Amino acid sequence: MRKNYFAKIVRYIKDVYNVEEGLRNLQDERINPTYKTDKIVLPVLFGFILRIRSFNELNYMIKNNEFKNVLPKGCKLPGIDSIRDTLKVIDISGIRNMLKNCIVKTRENKVFDNGTIDALVVCAIDGTQTFNSDKKKCENCLSVIKSNKNDHRNHHSSVILSTVGNVGTKLVVDFEQYKPGIDNSSKNEGELTAAKRLINRVSNDHKDFVDVIVYDALACNSEWINACIKLGIDAVVRVKKNNIKSIRETKYRVNKSEPVANWKAYDGYESIEVYEHYFQMNNVEQELRFVKFHQKKSNNKRTQRMIITTCNDVELKTLYKIIKARQDIENSIFHKLKTECGLSHCYVHGGNAIEAVLCLIFLASNYLELFYCRRIRKSLNTRIELIRQLYKGLYLLKYRTELIINTG
Repeated sequence: MRKNYFAKIVRYIKDVYNVEEGLRNLQDERINPTYKTDKIVLPVLFGFILRIRSFNELNYMIKNNEFKNVLPKGCKLPGIDSIRDTLKVIDISGIRNMLKNCIVKTRENKVFDNGTIDALVVCAIDGTQTFNSDKKKCENCLSVIKSNKNDHRNHHSSVILSTVGNVGTKLVVDFEQYKPGIDNSSKNEGELTAAKRLINRVSNDHKDFVDVIVYDALACNSEWINACIKLGIDAVVRVKKNNIKSIRETKYRVNKSEPVANWKAYDGYESIEVYEHYFQMNNVEQELRFVKFHQKKSNNKRTQRMIITTCNDVELKTLYKIIKARQDIENSIFHKLKTECGLSHCYVHGGNAIEAVLCLIFLASNYLELFYCRRIRKSLNTRIELIRQLYKGLYLLKYRTELIINTG
């Protein structure tokens, strides 16, 4: 068992995150079911930890009894059709509580006591499309007109909040799905509306956890800034082309001013000139800070990053690290989960299934990330190698009482 990484991760999620209690509290709307809800969700959770790409793959694993050594003797798992049908009617609050408790436990274990960037817990927020189809459709589907304007394409999209930075693990804190329009003539809900609903829930569930939220240029407006100020969270927002008068005037003044700092040979650039200006945005009472980072490479290629922020006391180098770390949510969360975990694959459609599957994917991703960073990072170089070792450990696993997932 010493080298069996699957046995180690089973014990880790049992002892540290009490996965048995979370599974025990799951419920669904079935009447007199053959299998309890926990027996439905357990193989799906293990499948996502092992990064399966489809439910067909999970079906083969169930039929071959590959999870038998983590189940009580005589316990049978349901077929894949039962799993699909149950996920459509599952009570989503139970799975969301498991995701919430995962973050709560990491805070209790002081994972983020030193912050993620210069002692600050920085989170990035962004939207992504998780599934689209020309044929499948449910009551929660968003609908957009295709290029030929004679047909519609259905899809699901979500706003995701995750920790970012070079220090600590990159975890999905929470997510929120876009809501569809009431009828065909009304528009679907926008990303910013879902994002505001998301940060309100995160602020209630995880009080005083997030110090700074970084967002792209979509949120460069008073509506988002005021929402963050109201919750006591600092905002850092990317600035691109913008029609807000106060920002246009600030850009003009900054372009005519002298840099407040010049960093030589920093972060792979020959030099980075920093410009700064304080200004007042319409409909925002608090004074905001505008910062421009003008980057020059050794080949004379020049780029720039511009931000507005409510962080009036944060150092310039810290702000630079924060806006640069915003890419982590696209690279470490969206890209990896879509290419390695099937985040954009429709495992099952209809009812609560999409939201339940997303929640389980994020929960499995968090368990795997915490296990890798907190327990075995010195043993294995990459997460891909960890997945290979988990499969190897599953096939070599022997029946042991302490490894049994017993939900009663």
